Amino acid sequence: MTVIDANRMHEIEARYPEYFHRSFRQRFGGLMILIATLLYGLYAVWFFDLPKLLAEAHWERVGIYLSQWVSYDVQADFRIQDDGSIEVRYPRFSPLGDNPHPDWVVNNPDGSITVSVSGTGRSVTVSKRETIVTAHGISIPVELSSGAPEVVGPVPSWMTVYDDNVLADLGFAGDVSISVDRVKVRKRFLGWANFLFDTQSAFFDKPVSEVIGLIVSGPRIKPDQTNLSLAFEDIWNNSEWQHGDVWTKLFQTIIMAFLGTLLGALAAFPLAFLAARNITPNRLLNQILKRFFDFLRSVDMLIWALFLTRAFGPGPLAGSGAIFLTETGTLGKLYSEGLENIDNKPREGIKSTGAQTVLVHRYGIMPQIVPVIVSQTLYQWESNVRGATIIGAVGAGGIGLKLWEAMRTNANWENVAYMVILILIVVFLFDAASNALRHRLMGTKAH
Repeated sequence: MTVIDANRMHEIEARYPEYFHRSFRQRFGGLMILIATLLYGLYAVWFFDLPKLLAEAHWERVGIYLSQWVSYDVQADFRIQDDGSIEVRYPRFSPLGDNPHPDWVVNNPDGSITVSVSGTGRSVTVSKRETIVTAHGISIPVELSSGAPEVVGPVPSWMTVYDDNVLADLGFAGDVSISVDRVKVRKRFLGWANFLFDTQSAFFDKPVSEVIGLIVSGPRIKPDQTNLSLAFEDIWNNSEWQHGDVWTKLFQTIIMAFLGTLLGALAAFPLAFLAARNITPNRLLNQILKRFFDFLRSVDMLIWALFLTRAFGPGPLAGSGAIFLTETGTLGKLYSEGLENIDNKPREGIKSTGAQTVLVHRYGIMPQIVPVIVSQTLYQWESNVRGATIIGAVGAGGIGLKLWEAMRTNANWENVAYMVILILIVVFLFDAASNALRHRLMGTKAH
């Protein structure tokens, strides 16, 4: 065991003061950061009034919206006539078509009608004098003979009684609205209704095997057109899902992102050489261009889109212009900073040979800066595919506007889900493509 005397200890302390004489910041820096973070969290809770916000939030709507993303509903309206007969009506643009006869609506021998709302024992039986709602293992009769519907017996928690209406909430399966002369049943189904063929198509409501048979070897439905061409035309012009319009708008979004990024890169590249201090030794010009880049970046792409839609009207031109202005500022800053961080030795060596300025830039600067340019430009291009969707919502064209229109109706959430999935797929593909291209151009191996 080695014993260290006092002189040796003082010598070690003098040699390594950073370990034995730590500053206040070094000793308590981590604790101070933790305390500051906790204080900021408490301030944020107070500033945003989070307890009240969480208490008043409509959390039930989350489940409703999510269920509507992956399902659709069909409404059946049962009108009780004066002679006791029941007339069944469906909405004009029902997913069932113009003359629906669903198997879940059954006419009984006694003149009543039974609607199977789900396969778990939930049903509604409508007759002249009463409507019986069966759910959660019990059957609740609702009499219709008086001036207002009247629930017989205790009212369950899933049923609400109003002055002239009784509403039965059957959960995801749907709901039932009962009045004295009208019973409205809303039945929910998983999936997307008529995604390929709408109700006006000759292929509507046909089994998959029959559709494939007609396309491959069946007789022509229209003498002047093949069944394959007719099927594609019906899918592309689907009036409910509007595939043609959605895909056209999606292509517009991709073109906006590509064109805006390309023009921004072309404008930023020469300006970056003028803004870099080590390339252009003119402090005034350097500062003017850098402040110009800051100005273009500080105005958000969404604000540029609002300005340009006022100037040029709604459409992809405004979207491409907004991306171009933003990317000129962003890429100009990135390129100029990359130029200022290059190694000047190759440049000085080529300059010493008496080469022209263009050759000095070509062989002394470009080999060092190309990886930065390629990497940053491809990343911005990928990012602008997402940005083009956002600015489309303010009138700059593309699928963003289409998505905003579907959300505003508050009824086409399955169409919203369809477009969101398309956007996610496009972003994923562009991310993979830009990564592969970046690694290929830079000579590195993708992981």
